[in-house]
Amino acid sequence: MPKSWRNLILGTVAFLGTGALIGWIYGRPEIGLLVAALAALAWQIRQLLSFHRALGTRNFDAFRFGDGIWQQVFSRFSRANERASKYKERHRVLLREIRKSTDAMPDGAVILNGSNQIVMCNRAAKQLAGLKPRKDRGQRVDNILRHPELTELLQSDDFKASIEIESPVSPIGWLNCRVVPYGANQKLLLLRDVTERLRLNKMRRDFVANASHELRSPLTVISGYLDSIADDGAPEEWVFPVSQMQAQARRMNAIIAELLELSRLESAGLASLDNTVDVAGLMFAAKKAYQSSSGEHADIQLEIESGAVLRGNSSQIESVITNLLSNALRHTPADGTVTLRWESNKKGADLTVTDTGEGISAENIPRLTERFFRVDRGRAREDGGVGLGLAIVKHVLSRHNAELHIKSTPGQGSQFRCHFPAARIDASRDLDVAGATG
Repeated sequence: MPKSWRNLILGTVAFLGTGALIGWIYGRPEIGLLVAALAALAWQIRQLLSFHRALGTRNFDAFRFGDGIWQQVFSRFSRANERASKYKERHRVLLREIRKSTDAMPDGAVILNGSNQIVMCNRAAKQLAGLKPRKDRGQRVDNILRHPELTELLQSDDFKASIEIESPVSPIGWLNCRVVPYGANQKLLLLRDVTERLRLNKMRRDFVANASHELRSPLTVISGYLDSIADDGAPEEWVFPVSQMQAQARRMNAIIAELLELSRLESAGLASLDNTVDVAGLMFAAKKAYQSSSGEHADIQLEIESGAVLRGNSSQIESVITNLLSNALRHTPADGTVTLRWESNKKGADLTVTDTGEGISAENIPRLTERFFRVDRGRAREDGGVGLGLAIVKHVLSRHNAELHIKSTPGQGSQFRCHFPAARIDASRDLDVAGATG
């Protein structure tokens, strides 16, 4: 037992005993004990009221000296109060620095609680999204920034995804929105102005589309004259040059066609959910087309594990299959194997193209979907592609809410897996091809 408590108990007992003794001298010990108890209680109540008054006025001079229990209570309270004041000041300074740093950020930052209500936002969020820190505090951010994609992003808790929405304060502005975890049961909504980037991308797309259209007409004329020269029986010394020019003209036509397709895909919206695609049927058709073509190539195997159909654009999905298959055949020796697989489950469906070719090094995989990127730049142009096929695949998949996953090991082959979400799969209209191989 602490010394202060022992002294308090002994002092109280002694005081009560003295009162009882005095009462016993006068023949009424119980009266003396009662008077002493009431006096002790009154003194403690007086001390308690004085301490309560000191808590309100912050004046503890009456308790600063002495060894009683109340002096020790004050001492402990004073230490705790000073410690709390230091922590409070430190917290205030830290909060001030955080606000200064967030206000200096060019990107908008909005702190949200578990119900997506605004806790705090920085100055950039006010400028980019028109948020009012005091007025909008406690309001749901999706009630202020009304956009279905933003609402879906907030509800999904997908901290890797980002969306682009129209700016609520500028008729020509665009904002990139991303959600990241922040604190306990909180999220941070990041807003970035991407108007200039989208404007430059539109200028690039328009330039590529216009240039491709302008190049197609003179190239058609050149190809026509070359075909006429070849058909009319050119001199022997012209045969090889003319054939080379025809091959390059065809190559340029292919490049222009793919550039135009890319431009159309970049300017198009999401593929409609109203149309269905028989993926298995497209795989059979692609295999048949390559088997009937001239030239040796790797063996093509089909693994149809599902008869589910895909909701989307049939010609675009056909382009995905064709580009992935041609890419695999181009990098797989004639004695190798290329496997096309279609399977589905509750989470969605996967279209996978696997080859036993040369493989791709890890540092090149992130760049495979870039335009005109070729892993082996030393490969002859006639043997390789133009570097647009996988870029087309990427854009088609994005129009179908799908993702491209690439795995490869040098010398062992590659796997290109296209994952389509469950919303894009119609399992109720399964075709009777599940389990087919060939």
